[in-house]
Amino acid sequence: MLGVLMRSAMMLIERKSMISGKTTYRELDITQEQLDQWEEGAFIQDVFPYLSISDREFIMTGITEEEWDTLMEEENE
Repeated sequence: MLGVLMRSAMMLIERKSMISGKTTYRELDITQEQLDQWEEGAFIQDVFPYLSISDREFIMTGITEEEWDTLMEEENE
């Protein structure tokens, strides 16, 4: 029998971007307990291994993938 982990703990996360100062919201499949673990010093990739790199970056810095893309375009010009 296959083991399946079903997650349904959607939280609306608000973060202010370290680049633009813009406040953005993202609904993520995480729990308050996990956020607490990360805020207490656990590595984000260990607490949220199933989240994309972009989602983990958003939690840490508030920076969205679109902001990173814009920043990289500006540096390449």
